[in-house]
Amino acid sequence: MNSISVRALLVRGMLAGLAAGVLALAVAYFLGEPHVDAAIAFEEAHSPHDHGEGGEDPVSRTMQSTAGLATGILVYGVALGGIASLVFCVALGRIGRFGPRATAALVSLGALLAVYVVPFLKYPANPPSVGDPDSLDKRTALFFLMIALSILLAVGTVILGKRLAPRLGNWNATVAAGAAFVVAVGLAYAFLPSVNELPDDFPAGLLWKFRLSALATQLLLWTGFGLVFGHLAERLLTPRAGAPDGKARTAAPVG
Repeated sequence: MNSISVRALLVRGMLAGLAAGVLALAVAYFLGEPHVDAAIAFEEAHSPHDHGEGGEDPVSRTMQSTAGLATGILVYGVALGGIASLVFCVALGRIGRFGPRATAALVSLGALLAVYVVPFLKYPANPPSVGDPDSLDKRTALFFLMIALSILLAVGTVILGKRLAPRLGNWNATVAAGAAFVVAVGLAYAFLPSVNELPDDFPAGLLWKFRLSALATQLLLWTGFGLVFGHLAERLLTPRAGAPDGKARTAAPVG
């Protein structure tokens, strides 16, 4: 795979991320925003401050839930789509005899687990009114630390599986590497501090629905990216029947 192919895959990855971001935006707006509004109403009802005094918010709630939400999710989708496409370039042909579609699906699944699900299980998403504002920096640092650890452990799992495969076989090596990943993540969960700042009277149903909507947004984002990017990558890399020899391209790992 030459630099032109990598550049073409990068562009397609960003486009796929944009398309997946549009799908995720619909889920976030229709499923997530009503729960955010309910959480804000709970916060205002239980706040000891007089909301009638003081200035207005710098950014209105309407702007936050429309243009702000769209900008955040679409930029997020494009950025992660570009990064995931580069990971795809490295993974293609190196993690098994998988074609472009299957490799894109595996990269998307791995990204969903490493970047979101594993950190989410330790530090789940919380709506407004949950959490002490004074501990925001600490909670943010812990969340990104968990993301970094999860990604490093996922990369180590792939390397371990590749090294065990000649001795154990592909299936047993995959199971052993997966078990090692689960143990390592469990140790990270045990040693990293927990954060529990949920108000005693906060509705449990609202918290549960908000977290489900956040998980659904990420699930649709990465599923959409895997499907769209897999299709675009296969069209770029796989020779089509009857195509001239000069235009036929084959999938190969970078380097």
